[in-house]
Amino acid sequence: MEDEVDRLVAAWRRERPDLDVEPLEVLSRVSRLARHLDRARRLAFSEHQLEPWEFDVLTSLRRAGAPYQLSPGQLLTQTLVTSGTMTNRIDRLTKKGLVERLPDPSDRRGVLVRLTPEGRDRADEALAGLLAQERAILAQLTRPQRAELAGLLRRLTAPFDNVPG
Repeated sequence: MEDEVDRLVAAWRRERPDLDVEPLEVLSRVSRLARHLDRARRLAFSEHQLEPWEFDVLTSLRRAGAPYQLSPGQLLTQTLVTSGTMTNRIDRLTKKGLVERLPDPSDRRGVLVRLTPEGRDRADEALAGLLAQERAILAQLTRPQRAELAGLLRRLTAPFDNVPG
């Protein structure tokens, strides 16, 4: 079965035989898959009236377990955004009734961000929709193939995820 990347690689091999274009065979497919995944994610989230960034914040809180709360600093670490961006996101989610700010009992000046029941329901429903979309994307692979692919991708991404700083 030929795909668009096969055609792209063949064209580059014809036009630039002096270059080793082998990385394109893997990384162009990863890039194309990321675009398809991004579309599927947006569709799953929009069905639950969520933006991707809202899903990221809500599911960070949901994964924290009961009582589904984190400090803004913990949310920064999990979502990889700046402090100002996180403050804006918390404000917007608070206005939508999906999170609430509470005083941090261990720090008089601190706050905790807690998922509201509506936020929890919305996060759970959007996650179920996302997983359905992702299962459809992976449907061409057997369970052992998915496990093998996950392991290979882990090998590629782990060095980036484990960089200090």
